[in-house]
Amino acid sequence: MEKCYLMTAVVLLGLTVRWTVSLNSYSGAGKPPMFGDYEAQRHWQEITINLPIKQWYFNGSDNNLQYWGLDYPPLTAYHSLLCAYVAKFINPDWIALHTSRGYESQAHKLFMRATVLIADLLIYIPAVVLYCCCLKEISTKKKIANALCILLYPGLILIDYGHFQYNSVSLGFALWGVLGVSYDWDLLGSLAFCLAINYKQMELYHSLPFFCFLLGKCFKKGLKGKGFVLLIKLACTVVAAFILCWLPFFTEREQTLQVLRRLFPVDRGLFEDKVANIWCTFSVFLKIRDILPHHIQIMISLCFTFLSLLPTCIKLTLHPSPKGFKFTLVSCALSFFLFSFQVHEKSILLVSLPVCLVLREIPFMSTWFLLVSTFSMLPLLLKDELLMPSVVTVMAFFIACATSFSIFEKTSEEELQLKSFSISVRKYFPCFTFLPRIIRHLALQRSLIS
Repeated sequence: MEKCYLMTAVVLLGLTVRWTVSLNSYSGAGKPPMFGDYEAQRHWQEITINLPIKQWYFNGSDNNLQYWGLDYPPLTAYHSLLCAYVAKFINPDWIALHTSRGYESQAHKLFMRATVLIADLLIYIPAVVLYCCCLKEISTKKKIANALCILLYPGLILIDYGHFQYNSVSLGFALWGVLGVSYDWDLLGSLAFCLAINYKQMELYHSLPFFCFLLGKCFKKGLKGKGFVLLIKLACTVVAAFILCWLPFFTEREQTLQVLRRLFPVDRGLFEDKVANIWCTFSVFLKIRDILPHHIQIMISLCFTFLSLLPTCIKLTLHPSPKGFKFTLVSCALSFFLFSFQVHEKSILLVSLPVCLVLREIPFMSTWFLLVSTFSMLPLLLKDELLMPSVVTVMAFFIACATSFSIFEKTSEEELQLKSFSISVRKYFPCFTFLPRIIRHLALQRSLIS
C-alpha cells in the first residue's frame, strides 16, 4: 500500500512540474508569419478536420505545404483529427480553415497544453510506472526513485510542455514496446513499436534493435519449431498494424508515394540548425553541404550510420537478452543521431529514452548524458524564452538523480561498465588506470557548465 502512495506522489510531482513548465512561452509565440511548432500542431488539426484524407499530404489551394504541411506518419494525423473534433466542440474558430492561422489566446493555449498532458497520462506515464515496477532485483524504494528520475527528465518536459510537441506519445509507445519484448509479451511489444513508428517516423531509431532482439529470440527457440511460429505471429502483427494505419493512403499509388515523400524530406539538407551531431560539428571545419552533391551526402550518411550500429545489432541477434536489448537501443539511437541524414536538435530525445532505461545500471554516465542532452537543445530553448524553466528542471533532475542513486560514489570501472574495455587496453598499456577519474572530472565540469 505504501508503494502505491509513494508512486502516486511521484506521478503527481511529475505532472506538477509539467504543468508549471506549460505556463511559460512556446515555440513561435507572437512571431508571424510562420509562428512555430505550436502553430504547426494547431494547423494540422485545421487541415485534418476540414479536408478529406486524400488532400492531407498534397499541396493545394486549401493546403499550402510550405506553411507547416503534414510531414509525420498517419497516426499523427489521426491524433490531430481527434484533437480537432474536441477543439471544434469547444470553439470552432480554433480550427477554422484559413482564418485560424496563427490563432493565439489563453483559452486555446490551455486546450493545447491539456492535450499534451492527457496524452502523457494515457500513454507515456503508465509505461514509465509499469516499467519501473517490473524491474527485478531492486527494492521498492529504488523502483520509485527510478520512476521519479525518468519522469523528471528535463529534455522531454521542456520540449513537450515548453516548446510544444507530442514526443511523449511516440516515446510512450516505444516504451510499451520495450516492456513487451523484455518480458515476453512479444505481440504487444510488436504492436507498440509499430504504433510508435506510425506516429513518428524517427522512431526507426529504435526499430532495428527491436527487430534484432526478436529475431534472436526466434533463432534461440528454433526456426523449425516455436521460433518459426513466433516469427509468423510477429510478422502478421506488424503487417496488420501498418495496413490499418496506412489503409486510407493505399487506395492510389501516388497517394502512398506522396506520404513517403513528406515523411522523408531529403531536400531539407544534412542537418538542421545547431544540432549536436557529427555533421554539424564537422561543418565548422568543412562545409559538406556546400561542397558535396546531395546524393553523395545521403550515401556517406547511410554508410556511416550502418557501420556504426552494425556490431551491436549483430551481437544482440546472436545473444538476445533484455539487458543487451536496452544497451543496443542506446547505441543504435546514438548512431542514428550522430550520423544519419536530416537530423534536428530535438532528435536527441530518441536517444534519451533508452538512456533513461539504463539509469539504474549506470547512474553516473546516464545522468551526465541526460543533462548534456538537455544542454544541447539550449539554443532552441533560449529562442523559445525557456531559460528559467530549463535551469529549474535541470537542477531538480540533477538533485533527484544524485540523491536516488548516489551517482558520485559509483564511478569505478565496474559501475561505469568499463571494466572489460579497461582490461583490454591494459594488456598493451599497463598504466591505463585513470579513465574513471577522467570521466568523473569531465562530467562534473560539464554539469557545472550546464
